[in-house]
Amino acid sequence: MSDNLSVAMVAGEASGDLLASRMLSALRPELPDARIHGIGGPKMGAYGFVSDWPMEKLSVRGLFEVLLHYREIKGIQNLLRDRLLIERPSVFIGVDAPDFNLDLELQLKQAGIPTVHFISPSIWAWRRGRIKKIAQAVSHMLVVFPFEEAIYRNAGIPVTYVGHPLAEVIPMQPDTAAARVALGLPQDAPVVAILPGSRMSELKYNTAAFIGAARILVRRDPSIRIVAPMAGEQQRRYFSELLAQSGLQDVPVQLIDGQSHVAMAAADSVLVASGTATLEVALFKKPMVIAYKMMRASWEILRHMGYQPWYGMPNILAQEFVVPEFLQNEATPQALADAVWQQLNDASLRDKLQARFTEMHHSLLRNTAQESAQAVLRVMNGLRN
Repeated sequence: MSDNLSVAMVAGEASGDLLASRMLSALRPELPDARIHGIGGPKMGAYGFVSDWPMEKLSVRGLFEVLLHYREIKGIQNLLRDRLLIERPSVFIGVDAPDFNLDLELQLKQAGIPTVHFISPSIWAWRRGRIKKIAQAVSHMLVVFPFEEAIYRNAGIPVTYVGHPLAEVIPMQPDTAAARVALGLPQDAPVVAILPGSRMSELKYNTAAFIGAARILVRRDPSIRIVAPMAGEQQRRYFSELLAQSGLQDVPVQLIDGQSHVAMAAADSVLVASGTATLEVALFKKPMVIAYKMMRASWEILRHMGYQPWYGMPNILAQEFVVPEFLQNEATPQALADAVWQQLNDASLRDKLQARFTEMHHSLLRNTAQESAQAVLRVMNGLRN
């Protein structure tokens, strides 16, 4: 391959930045001189990736929330498309963010630029019809869950199961004691980690219920320690504002910058918003309570579009409710507090979950960085599979 190669990538949020950086850890040594750019975060930047726009511009969730930012996001998409059609990169890699990336991939593929999509949209959960668009937009799909491979094979879409990058990043046996030392937490106190989401819209809708639950828990047992990792300074400020607005500023919450994995490792139970973080908690083998709230109008639409009863990734992988889920109106402080309390006080339940999550971890473990990078190189070389 020539030295003036370019590779374009788009990751839309913190989880995509982590996943893309794992791929780049194996791809960059194979393409040491390539220009790799697009939209991404600091973890991608560690491998010489240049972000043409701040990743936060794409980090919006919920149907109506996206509509509010639609013009700006569409403007970025059109500008990036126009640049790439002139540049003609050797490959475009869309990392998750399907609403943004699939439209872009469709236009690039139609112009003869190979496209790789890393992380399948949840077509097995809702909006199955998207597979027709994916077939038109994606040259090769990289999937991170074993059951997804057959879905794409059956649809005639080239696919590679690469394992889940987080299964490599997270140790099979997390060191809870070391994590507590790192966060200055006592070894013998019950610790609850609270992860209301990394997007501003998630914080807006989840914070009051999550910290309301923390208040109930601490009143029940004052020895309980609450830790809440914040994705960035903006999120930290907004979180503190929301606590004040809800009259919850007196709840003893230890806010930490980033370090969500350290918080998970330190915890006895985790209260977590649905999304990638639920899988991370499972890989840390921790009991969790999954909860999610959103704008009411978004919820009214989304709740009628699902094909299965689970929203949290551990439950989807297990095909049963191994951990409780509370969505929208069910996600009251009292319900969340009671569910966390049960996990803190039921040793046999904790042991059972640990065994189940260890099994899950093994099923997701591959050399994801290497396998995803090799799949990209095959596409760049014009090989179909």
